[in-house]
Amino acid sequence: PPLPPLPARTSKCVWGLLMAIDVTQERGLSHLDFKYLDGAPVCRFPLFNFLQPLPLDWMYLVYVVMFLGALGIMLGCFYRFSCLMFISTYWYIFFLDKTAWNNHSYLYGLIGFQLTLMDGNRYWSIDGLRRPSIRNAHVPLWNYTLLRTQIFIVYFIAGIKKLDADWVEGYSMSYLAHHWLFDPFKVILPVELINLLVVHGGGLILDLSAGYLLFFDATRPYGFLSVTYFHCMNSQLFSIGMFSYTMLATSPLFCYTDWPRRFFAHFPAFLRAVLPLTSPDQQPSASCVYPEISSTTPKLRFKHRLAAIFTVLYIIEQFFMPYSHFITKGYNNWTNGLYGYSWDMMVHSRSHQHVKITYKDGQTGDIGYLNPGVFTQSRRWKDHGDMLKQYATCLSQLLPRYNISEPEIYFDIWVSINERFQQRIFDPRVDIVTADWSPFKPNPWLMPLLVDLSPWRTKFQEIEGSLDNQTEIVFIADFPGLHLENFVSEDLGNTSIHVLQGKLNVEVVEEKKNYTVQPGEQIKVPAGAYHKVYTVSEDPSCYMYVYVNTTEAALQDNFTKLLEIQERARNGTETEPLPPELQPLIAAEGEEVNATDPIVQLFLKRQRRMKEVKKRREAGVLERFERFAVKKYYTIRRGFLMTAIALRNLAVGLPPLEQLTREVAFANMKAPQADGSQEERLKDEVGHGEL
Repeated sequence: PPLPPLPARTSKCVWGLLMAIDVTQERGLSHLDFKYLDGAPVCRFPLFNFLQPLPLDWMYLVYVVMFLGALGIMLGCFYRFSCLMFISTYWYIFFLDKTAWNNHSYLYGLIGFQLTLMDGNRYWSIDGLRRPSIRNAHVPLWNYTLLRTQIFIVYFIAGIKKLDADWVEGYSMSYLAHHWLFDPFKVILPVELINLLVVHGGGLILDLSAGYLLFFDATRPYGFLSVTYFHCMNSQLFSIGMFSYTMLATSPLFCYTDWPRRFFAHFPAFLRAVLPLTSPDQQPSASCVYPEISSTTPKLRFKHRLAAIFTVLYIIEQFFMPYSHFITKGYNNWTNGLYGYSWDMMVHSRSHQHVKITYKDGQTGDIGYLNPGVFTQSRRWKDHGDMLKQYATCLSQLLPRYNISEPEIYFDIWVSINERFQQRIFDPRVDIVTADWSPFKPNPWLMPLLVDLSPWRTKFQEIEGSLDNQTEIVFIADFPGLHLENFVSEDLGNTSIHVLQGKLNVEVVEEKKNYTVQPGEQIKVPAGAYHKVYTVSEDPSCYMYVYVNTTEAALQDNFTKLLEIQERARNGTETEPLPPELQPLIAAEGEEVNATDPIVQLFLKRQRRMKEVKKRREAGVLERFERFAVKKYYTIRRGFLMTAIALRNLAVGLPPLEQLTREVAFANMKAPQADGSQEERLKDEVGHGEL
């Protein structure tokens, strides 16, 4: 059956624009030279090991092709060719780096593939101007069916995945409840209920119901309101690029197909020349089958049957893929499958406490340690067995350059998923270089997630609630026969191990002494020294480190005293004259001071940074938008200038090094008020980065 081409073309136009922007943002055009380092020893994580990036200048050309393809989709210019330009380069870049995979990047590729097969250039397109025979022609119903079903699947399967016990009980995204976006709810609800009811309960209900709300006429206004609010919040909560705006752009697909015509008909007549057509005249299309039987209307052909079969099979495949992990068992870890096509968005949160990479020279037996993340720019390998295997293989090829022969590589990685105990994810006794791995067999060196210990999370909250603000705590679980080797920083002057379950043997390396610790008992471990914690019970052990950063605590005490002195000096209640090293405390705002005391320096630096943070948080809408626009301008500017340099290099060759240096420096130029380290400085403050 035929349908007007209006809403599909409108959504595709917006989608093409968003993809063009995405090329410079999340796809990485603006920092391509940092991502693909020519000649540098870098470990990469492609889906297929034979895939490798092209030389840097050629990678810029790949991105140019992808960008032009997105623009072609937006404008409806050489539409089918533009779609092929986009999806061929997009999927190449997608398969080139598994560490960048996520659900919405996968979705972009799927939509690009669908658009290639659709008649997306029938309305408000350059192709329509070039070819009057397709201008304002009908499009087949399966085009709409495919896109609507795809968006429905994104919502609905995401909701099904959120029926996971961790999400329902509020452990997946509990930190979100403290975000300022949820401040209005704090007027009537405590943070705990905001986390359970609003963050997790609201997210579950919206994902399960959004597709249905958008589909039916009676509920569509409520669906639009819900998903708009939801995606606007997500755009502020997460760094997810164009995803929120892309989902907003797809919502009109569920409306009646003539809504753009009715919408643009309200605009003034003098704008009609540049706006989409508003006349009801439409042309029949060879892609459609019409109910009327006449000599002039297309009849049912093989391509129509093929389109119907493809639509049915594609929809079945999309419902099957999120549950296909029983086939690709090698990619399963504590969560199933390669993250990206399961629609389990935000269901799992992880924190890493301890990562140790040990190498052993296969000829001499010498043992050494590598900095975690050496030779790679990603951190995702720590959670995925397939990436760990690729990383170990790459390290085994690079280490011989540093006189390490036939290296064996061992990983000791501790992870907490959804606020559980920190525990090992992979067996630290297995040489990953020679370990077996297959995409179709379970990973033999994956350690099981200790789900039986999940009820302890309720106890964690009670224990953490009983601590003061200066005391920190880490919960550990370990397997029988294994041990944790740990070093206590000298800043942590009061560190102890408390046993919750199982039996431990604690070895203090310097003292060469061993201590047996039972459940309910504790032992203090020395600062500035190594110790080892052995699990000697038959069942997994559970224990916790309780510690105080004595250096930071002392610094905070000094800050408090300095603040009191500063306030007394400024309000005239200070009776004693300030010594020279404290005189900078009463300097006028904006006045240059030369503090000689290091504590006073840190105190004044902290005050300046807190004022910056407060100023940014209290900025008005216009100031925030200006800051956002300037940041994006310089990001996009760098991407285009570096692209121009690369294309020039391909066309006429490399210029002299001095000229190339000047060109790159010009591309790196930033706004005066937004120097490169400002964002980092502001983020630093919360964690007292100056320590």
